Amino acid sequence: MSIDQIACDALRLSPKDRAILAKTIWESLGDPYVFATDISQQQAIELAKRRDEEIQRNEVMPLSHEELMYRLRK
Repeated sequence: MSIDQIACDALRLSPKDRAILAKTIWESLGDPYVFATDISQQQAIELAKRRDEEIQRNEVMPLSHEELMYRLRK
């Protein structure tokens, strides 16, 4: 079943049922800003320091906040 078919069927539901469906789907997504990680806080700090050193050595180019957000939305 395609997204178009699902959307067509969903739009035939009553407003109350669409709201329940939307809430169910939304809650199934979880928090988009929380992600599982297997590294400790100390490892994260060490990684951040390495990334900063890479930027200082011009090995990588940092992204602006706007560019990062644009890429994340794609």
